[in-house]
Amino acid sequence: MKTPGAARSAESSASAEYTIDELARVAQTTVRNVRAYQDRGLMPPPERRGRVGVYGEAHLSRLRIVGQLLARGYTLASIGDLIAAWESGSDLSALLGLESAVASPWGDEEPAWYSLPELIGLFGGHFDPRWLAKASELGVLKLDGVRFRCPSPRLLNAGAELVKFGIPLDDMLDVLSRLRANVEAASDQMVRLVERHLFEQHGPGLPPAGEASRLGEVIWRLRPLVESAVRAEVARAMEKSATQHLGDRLAHVLDRFERERHKPAQ
Repeated sequence: MKTPGAARSAESSASAEYTIDELARVAQTTVRNVRAYQDRGLMPPPERRGRVGVYGEAHLSRLRIVGQLLARGYTLASIGDLIAAWESGSDLSALLGLESAVASPWGDEEPAWYSLPELIGLFGGHFDPRWLAKASELGVLKLDGVRFRCPSPRLLNAGAELVKFGIPLDDMLDVLSRLRANVEAASDQMVRLVERHLFEQHGPGLPPAGEASRLGEVIWRLRPLVESAVRAEVARAMEKSATQHLGDRLAHVLDRFERERHKPAQ
């Protein structure tokens, strides 16, 4: 089943399509769980195309919500009661729209799977298997059967290109670990701002049905704004660091060039 990595938006959030095996893999669960949740009414059935069931982003976001509630200690029965309460409300579409805005993927990447020989080839033959432990710890690569699951092929490809330039992946993973801690802290503060100013006025539970649609729209608008802000800050920080650390080297080269140019002819 083709799963295009189109940018998510309120209009295109249902663009990706999955077979049940692909859905389970992307949601990091099992086919057995998907079927069990479906049998209990926790998620809608797939669209039937002949003998094949086709799932979309609405199914993926529902799976993630169920997983988050299970992780918080809720039982399948209590989750079923919650969903039943939603479905008996006057504006289920607004509540499910808010659910999709919050829980559907915030990026447009699809995971990829690599065998060890494929990883070695990707890194131009310079992949050290000892890097796998640290890459696995950071979630960059995860052993999945006889292959490795990579949630962000872009990140892996960037690392592969830098390794070809002579920068060890081990050192880059150390930088990634520190970068991730800072990004997660900033992201947490950003989400807390949204929660405090938009959600807390409605108490700890779900917002009123009339507000759910507006809040869902706010979350959809927030996504590209946050991405733009992060890109701008990364560009600013990289410019500052490059000027600071590489500027002296460039100045040294230019000074040497000037001295050579003005040296009296022999």
